[in-house]
Amino acid sequence: MNREVTILIAEDDEGHAALIKKNLGRVGITNGIIHFRDGDEVLDFLFRRGDPPHRASHAAYLLLLDIRMPKVDGVEVLRQVKADPELRKLPVVMITTTDDPREVARCHEIGCNNYITKPVDYEKFITAIRQLGLYLMVIEVPEVNGNTGQ
Repeated sequence: MNREVTILIAEDDEGHAALIKKNLGRVGITNGIIHFRDGDEVLDFLFRRGDPPHRASHAAYLLLLDIRMPKVDGVEVLRQVKADPELRKLPVVMITTTDDPREVARCHEIGCNNYITKPVDYEKFITAIRQLGLYLMVIEVPEVNGNTGQ
């Protein structure tokens, strides 16, 4: 994965966020990571609303997005990101405990790039995150330009 790509993790469970960060590091992902605890926080960052931090112009980001979050859920975050002319290029990987086929289909219809189910089993969760890390090493991430939201 390109070193300039910043990984955005939108995950309200601190334990899951820590496991994601730790296991991405274990497979060699050394990119910067910014953690958001709810959907509002990540939307404020992406759309440059409220207090900083805000996303930079001409930067590349990849969003790892939990579905079940407080304030604004992941599906609504995905909907807003993919409806924006500039942000729709942002790769979004859904990471959630939900494996409902209708939910998976809905996220793909809205435009998520990948969907990973968080297994309840700790070892399976670690394996899934490591596989995600390997995936992140080989994808190309476009930069997000412009001044969307301002």
